[in-house]
Amino acid sequence: MNATARRMFELVEPIGVIPYAFDEPNEALFALGFTDFWDTYFAGRAAPLGRVPAEVVDALFYNFAAGEVARHIPKVWDTTTPEAAFAARQHGCVATMRRILGEHVDSPAFVRAGHLLTKAAVSAPYEGRPMYAALRALPLPEGAAARLFHAATLLREHRGDGHIAALMTERINGLEAHILVALDMGMPAEKFGRTHHLPAAHLAAGVEGLRRRGIVGEDCLLTERGRAVKQRIEDLTDDLAAPPYDALEPAEIDELVTALEPLAAPLVAAQPW
Repeated sequence: MNATARRMFELVEPIGVIPYAFDEPNEALFALGFTDFWDTYFAGRAAPLGRVPAEVVDALFYNFAAGEVARHIPKVWDTTTPEAAFAARQHGCVATMRRILGEHVDSPAFVRAGHLLTKAAVSAPYEGRPMYAALRALPLPEGAAARLFHAATLLREHRGDGHIAALMTERINGLEAHILVALDMGMPAEKFGRTHHLPAAHLAAGVEGLRRRGIVGEDCLLTERGRAVKQRIEDLTDDLAAPPYDALEPAEIDELVTALEPLAAPLVAAQPW
């Protein structure tokens, strides 16, 4: 495990996950005319890709059952444009940060955190990183809060691209990845938030595929082999997520950790899960 990448993930993820955890980003997208949460998810996250077909979004997101993406892409672009969706999402996330972090948002430490995080976020090679590349092609926003959120999203998508590569290395598809997470948490796949809505037969087929490979046992729990697979995926993901932080000096990494800790803690505490 790359310790720096893992620690930065723990501190950056609470910022990067804001669009999926809080009301303001969804409300900003609802104001554009959406009425369904998943429409706002796909419009907001896929916006940097432009008007691409569902197959492209499905391939790059890598974590939806067959047909799920096509129910939203390209339909969401009948309601708004990618540019408007991206701006609304960013506006909502800034509002969330201001509500939860309060005076932190206007502090010198917050501005410095945004500067260092942006320095890391725009420094990594983008070859083989399609989601990261699409987001990085957009101009950096003005304002300290928008800049910090954008940097966190860049790093989240950079890590996500690497995570998909790690999953593919272990021949784990998108549905199986969610099953692995659920079982690693000691939770049946049918109870897990990202898969509980799927047909029982579809989930059962996913579990059975893992069982045939020795990753899941007859008791529907991860086997020793399954836990080893999960750990290899996590370790490789951390290793592949490390390059952005090579742009920072050790002292800057320490400074960034110190600046992010008081931001991450209240964001995690406010999450609904």
